[in-house]
Amino acid sequence: MTSQEWSDPERIEDYLGREVPHRDVAESLLLEALPEHVECFLDLGTGDGRLLALVGERYPTAHGIGIDASIPMLERAQRRFAGNHSIELLRHDLTEPLPAERGAFDAIVSALAIHHLPDERKRSLFSEIRTLLAPDGTFVNLEIVTSPSPELHEHFRHAIGRPQDDPSDRLAGLEEQLQWLRDAGFSQVDCRFKWLELALFVAC
Repeated sequence: MTSQEWSDPERIEDYLGREVPHRDVAESLLLEALPEHVECFLDLGTGDGRLLALVGERYPTAHGIGIDASIPMLERAQRRFAGNHSIELLRHDLTEPLPAERGAFDAIVSALAIHHLPDERKRSLFSEIRTLLAPDGTFVNLEIVTSPSPELHEHFRHAIGRPQDDPSDRLAGLEEQLQWLRDAGFSQVDCRFKWLELALFVAC
């Protein structure tokens, strides 16, 4: 997705207004996969702060950082977290290397953001995430993956009410990404939830 699209209010309204079936179940499982104790966590592609808020509610004393490239998205997140000094919001494009000085995080999370990146950048991002995590930290990513067939992809698109593919999507396969996480240095990698193209990756 181009920076111009991320700045388009109608585009953002459409993106945030999309209903993804079973997302609440997947988010519950995402929270369950996080470490018992979290003092600092990072949300990649935070958007309007939905996931950042969920993790913050789970760990009310933790410091949370949300990063996103879109100023309008960050403005929405700022309104959500007004007066909440435990949350920090930063503008950062995920196509660029993550700021290394921000580690080590007990948890790094992301939801429906990394699939916009080219595969080569996904792989390098996974390596950066591993470097920024504390030794016992966890990375959890709720993501859209490719379907095994065009017919199943059409079924998924119909199920979420999308008439056509999003031109910003750069989907990769489930097994591919599990292997990329292993290649990045994660010793325990799993898919904890999958419904059609919606998948929950857990790596530590």
